[in-house]
Amino acid sequence: MTAVAETVKQAIEVADLRVDLADRDVNVVRDIGFSLRPGQILGVIGESGSGKTTVGSALLGYARPGTRITGGSVVVDGVDVLSLRGPALRKRRGELISYVPQDPFSSLNPCRRLGAQLAETLAVHGVDSKAEQRERIERILEDVRLPSTKEFLRRYPHEISGGQQQRIVIAMGFICNPKVVVLDEPTTGLDVTTQAHVLRMVRELCERHRTAGIYVSHDLAVVGGLADRIGVMYYGRLVEAGPADAIVRAAGHPYSRGLIQVIPDPHRRRVLSSVRGRVAPLDERPDGCVFAARCDLAEPECRTGEIQPVALESGHVAMCRRTEVVRSSPPANAALAARVSAPAEAGQGFLSVRELTASYSGYQVLKDIGLDVPRGLVTALVGESGSGKTTLGRCIAGLHEEATGAMTVGGSPLRFGARNRSREERRTVQYIFQNASEALNPRRSVRDSIAEPLITLGSVAGSAELDERVDALLDDVALNPRLATRRPSELSGGERQRVTIARALATDPSLLVCDEITSALDVSVQASILLLIERLCAEKNLTLLFVTHNLAVVRAIADRVAVLDTGVIVEEGAVDQVLDSPQHAYTQALLKDTPALDLD
Repeated sequence: MTAVAETVKQAIEVADLRVDLADRDVNVVRDIGFSLRPGQILGVIGESGSGKTTVGSALLGYARPGTRITGGSVVVDGVDVLSLRGPALRKRRGELISYVPQDPFSSLNPCRRLGAQLAETLAVHGVDSKAEQRERIERILEDVRLPSTKEFLRRYPHEISGGQQQRIVIAMGFICNPKVVVLDEPTTGLDVTTQAHVLRMVRELCERHRTAGIYVSHDLAVVGGLADRIGVMYYGRLVEAGPADAIVRAAGHPYSRGLIQVIPDPHRRRVLSSVRGRVAPLDERPDGCVFAARCDLAEPECRTGEIQPVALESGHVAMCRRTEVVRSSPPANAALAARVSAPAEAGQGFLSVRELTASYSGYQVLKDIGLDVPRGLVTALVGESGSGKTTLGRCIAGLHEEATGAMTVGGSPLRFGARNRSREERRTVQYIFQNASEALNPRRSVRDSIAEPLITLGSVAGSAELDERVDALLDDVALNPRLATRRPSELSGGERQRVTIARALATDPSLLVCDEITSALDVSVQASILLLIERLCAEKNLTLLFVTHNLAVVRAIADRVAVLDTGVIVEEGAVDQVLDSPQHAYTQALLKDTPALDLD
């Protein structure tokens, strides 16, 4: 779907971009086209596997291993990037078009100081004068609101926070004043306050430097408040493109509409929904509309032949035969959820924490924490990075021992440190880690990972019973038992997270501690995980402590919430009560920084 070029000079013009698998005539992305003026931002959104990162990489003339760029043009400031090769292409990257990766820590050299890495970026692109390097480094660090002192520039990446690492990487992307910068999910995993700072900074940098931005994301709530235009990708196709406000308020493609509906709202409690089904393998891409298999509005005609673009308003195009029906249908989650948060007086806590103080190597992180988590409810623990919420969760799970105070579960004392707990205590409290990829042994199958707690803490009679229990647990988390033989690398991010949930359920726990389990997932997978958690709580009478930085997720899933600021609980109560009328300035700031779609 190629956008019509405007009469003013464009910063970037992309036409008929195509990337194929290297060993087969199967396209990964196809027919990608758009144009941007200097200072404009295009948000490219879609689920994992939609092809958005492949497009972002291809704009720099780079094809990931196993793929190749087979067609199209990417013209930046009059230069077709795809026509360049070798040294000429490497020279243009950074000064003509630059790239900001998702994970700042893995993209920064851990063995080199920050100042040296910034200076190296300039030197590679011909800025050899030390005086000019210092001047430009000072200027870009001021733009990203970081100090340019000698002390700061002599630090290594591990000596600064995640938010500061991301700002350094963004500074490296803008330091050579490129015409275009590609930002690949640079705020994924950041807390909402840091994310809000980074988004404002990106907007200001693009305007100040007159740089066009392509912002790749899975979250329409993030992009909706940042971008001038939005392109929605599905299965390697640009299925809708247009002004950001038009996409958010009047999406013409059912997939765009689905992505809007899965985003929780921090300001009101809505029915959770998810985009049904999942993307099929590339070599099984259907004829006709690529979304037809997951679309409730699909007709037989949608499944055959090429789908032609439909012009909705000026500059707004959707690849759908039924745009009028899509736009006239009420959103699936328009009604408020029947379920409301628990009242303020929720009763005595199933988990009780009293005067809990925790430290790391003598540095105090938590200070005299008192918390009650009622039986059968979801209690959210919210705060910025460094607020102490994960430390509190780890203390409760027995993963942190440098702590004092008292904890009880169901009236029985709970000791610090898993090694100090009985088998029954370890069965009662289970922990689900944030990063499922790191939590699962890459060399072990799904079956072995789920079976481990059954063998260590359970009481299974033999291999037949063990296999039966593993299959039942996979069924509980809506995974096909045939996945039991696979290893983590063969699963999607959402599937890996479901495996960690199944493993935590293996011991029939009464209390689950969930540590940011949806923060790195795309919004549709996040919605499916939240729906799963909601169902499991109802079916198994689980008590949940849900650690998160996202108040929209809190509104969607939790009954009660406790807000942590620098190791102290500053506000606590029923979710609707706290989020409708936050009393503490810190809670108010978190709510303000949480991205939300303006659908009214």
